[in-house]
This record gives sequence, structure tokens and C-alpha cells, in this order.
Amino acid sequence: MRLFIASLGTETNTFSPFPTSAQDFAETYLVRRGEHRDPFIFAVPLIIWRQLADVRGWETIESLCTFAQPSGLTLRSVYELFRDEILADLRAALPVDMILLSMHGAMVAEGYEDCEGDLLAAIRSIVGPELPVGAELDLHCHLTEQMRANATALITFKEYPHTDFAERAHELFRLMAAAAEGDVHPHMALFDCGLIGVYHTSVEPMRSFVAQLRALEGHHGILSVSLAHGFPWGDVKDTGTRVLVVSDHHPEAGAALAAQLGRELIECYATLQPRYWTAEDALQHVATRDCGPSVLADVADNAGGGAPNDSTFLLRAILDQRTLSAAVGCIWDPVAASIAFSAGVGASLMLRIGGKMGVMSGDPLDLAVTVIGVAADAVQRFGGAAHPATARMGNTVALRVVGTEVDIVVTSVRTQTFSPDVFTVVGIDPTVKQLLVVKSMQHFYAAFAPIAAEILYVATPGALNPDIRQIPYRHARLINLIG
Repeated sequence: MRLFIASLGTETNTFSPFPTSAQDFAETYLVRRGEHRDPFIFAVPLIIWRQLADVRGWETIESLCTFAQPSGLTLRSVYELFRDEILADLRAALPVDMILLSMHGAMVAEGYEDCEGDLLAAIRSIVGPELPVGAELDLHCHLTEQMRANATALITFKEYPHTDFAERAHELFRLMAAAAEGDVHPHMALFDCGLIGVYHTSVEPMRSFVAQLRALEGHHGILSVSLAHGFPWGDVKDTGTRVLVVSDHHPEAGAALAAQLGRELIECYATLQPRYWTAEDALQHVATRDCGPSVLADVADNAGGGAPNDSTFLLRAILDQRTLSAAVGCIWDPVAASIAFSAGVGASLMLRIGGKMGVMSGDPLDLAVTVIGVAADAVQRFGGAAHPATARMGNTVALRVVGTEVDIVVTSVRTQTFSPDVFTVVGIDPTVKQLLVVKSMQHFYAAFAPIAAEILYVATPGALNPDIRQIPYRHARLINLIG
């Protein structure tokens, strides 16, 4: 048995003003022929699939594996270059018996509203209608008919934060291996809920909904059940929340189950959306607490959703408060990071920090700081111990604002905050702070919840407006959106 695997992806914020270039892919993650080191989340499935194939004595041919930190539209030439590289590798590898892909599902390029569907269609045109082709997707994907029509089976992560990417890789391999060996005959049913929102699976009622999805699998011919949350800041016609049921050749039962689950979600939608605090209310609340740390998620400036990660709105509010002991991670500012890194620990500097990318970033802050920590080529971890993923931070510095107890982590590589590593790698102990600011929407949760006295989601101005009703959609077809 010959297995072909590849990965290509990013999450495209169609409202973001800066494009996704080849440099963004190279800076985030780009390897060929399985030469993985410190694997990114979307590379971990390829490593797992190779290991599982080795156990069975199968041959694995690995093509491109690349992912870009989310931002705006991918340049057309970049998408076509990477797509064509994968297709050329596939043609050279033929004949193959099965294809597995790790993709995001919300990648949009100039001229391509559905990059994943386009790639799957191109692969299908090469291998024909019968060869098993499967893909693992982020749950913030746009599940399209083109994707469904050209894949044998699709599955998405079930958890947000995405702590189950390795588990889903195992699931997809088992399902697709059974299909390749003729033991199952997958059929995919898709139900469009007509909704879009943010659904935290770490808390109720989504916690129980995910448990329900898991419990349905393996019974009555149901092979897999996925809930695609959709990506609210990707304005394409297939934006939205959809239920996908993969059955063992039970199309009617699969379609009925997908519709049942979708309607259940529609009924409880209003109870699912997180509460968002203003910066002022959140800081006043934290000031009354005598235990810490309180974790404030700066959701609108999350690089993981295409934001610059350099906004200063919340930092300015903290400095205006004057009395809080706080650590802020991470602000993307390659210039400030380079200057402070070169100056070294103990240096006192006047630095202009953040506010570089436009209105969504706020104004830059001119601050007197002391360099209290540096780390070369820093990384942070994400996911479980069995199959950990990493995210690059680049040269990273910790700055103490003179006359305060406020520390700022500044990175040379744009990244959201996944774990307390962003603080500890530069010598900051996050557990002794009254307040931690994390530039992330939800992926921070798994690693920060064990040390947090409380977690507040804060809405500041930024590229990811958390109020779905205010997003200026032009293409999305959302029929059930409610407040």
C-alpha cells in the first residue's frame, strides 16, 4: 500500500489589509519530504500518518508541508505555486493507494474563494473518482460542496481550543484505511445551520454537545461526526456553521442525523456566544481582586485570526491604571524586538512599541523600558504531551515599563499566545502577576486555565470584531443569525 500525504493551509481573514506571502509560509512552517523539526499543529497529522503507515508496512510519500500565520488574502501566485508543487509530487508518486491531507479549510487566495476545494478537485482529476482521498480540517473551516464532492471523507477538529488535532489524525487514518481496504464505504452528509459564531467547547453547553458528537460515532453506521464552526472573519459564500456526518453508506440516516444536530445547535445558539468585557470594565474588575492572576484575552488582536498582534489599546489602558502588576504577551514588533535583543538584559531604552499596522493597531506607545529578559529563536508549545506542536516566536524580549510593574513580551515573529511559555521563556513568572494579557481568542485556554483565577474575554478595537452582528459581510449567506 502506497500512501501520499501533504499539507497546505492558512486561515484567511478577508477583512485583513495585509496579504499572505511566500515569506509568511516560510516564516511560520515550511518543510519538504518529511524533514520535520519542532512541528507546527498542521504538520503533526503527517508525522502521525507516517508512523501509522510504518506499523502496517505501507510506503509513505510525503510532499509539501506548509502553513502561514493567518492574515489577508494569499497571493494568487503563492497558492498556485504550492498547489502545483503538491500536484507534481503526486503525479511523480503514482500509483498510490490513498491520499491524506492536513489543511485548514478557510484558505482564500486572489481568484480562489475555496483553495481547499480547488486542491481536492485537482487531486481528484489526477487520481480518478475511486481512490480514497481524505482530509483533516480545522473546525474554523468553510465546509464547501466542492470539498465534499472531491473527498472520500473529511473530518474537523472537535475541540476549541484545538487540543485534539493528533486524535483527529488517528481517527482519519483509521477511517480512510478501512475505506482503502474495502471495509467501509464512506458517505458524507452536510447540513448548513445558516449560523456563524464563536463556540467555546471547553465550557457548557458546547462541552456536552461535543460529547454527544463523540458518543454517536461507531454506532448505527455512523463513522464520524464533525461540527464546522466556520470562520467569522472569512467573508465567502460558504462562511458558516455546518454539521458533517460521515456514514458507512447510509446517506439517508447520515443526512437525518446532520439535520437533527444542526437544528439542536440553532435552538441554543443564543446561549453559546461568550461574554465580552470592555477594557475599562475588565480592569476595574481586576483591580478589586486580591488573588491572581486574572487572564484577559485580547480577542480582537489575535494573530491566529489574521490580526496584526501589535495593538496597544489594552496595554495603554493598563498603563493608565498605574497600579496593576501585569504581563502582556505578545506584541509583534520586529524593530523594537531587534533593538532590545541587541541591547541585552539590563539595558534601559526609550522604545516606540506596537501600533504599526494601521487603525486596527492603535497608536504606538513611546515608553521608557528596561530589558529584563531575552530569548533567541524562542518557541511556545501547544497541544498534549504525546504529540506536542510548537509555534515560533523568533527573537523575543521582555520589557519592564519604568516606574511600573508592567512587563511586555515583544516578538520578532507574529504569533498568538498559546501557553505561559511566552512569559517563562524570557524569565517572567506569570503566576505572581495580578493580571495576564494574552493576544488570543481561545487557544490560550487549555494551558492558562490551570493557573488562572479567572478568564475574561475583552473586546478592544481590532481586526477581529467579536460582535458578529457588526461584521460587514458581503458574500456570506447567513439565514439564522441571531443576537
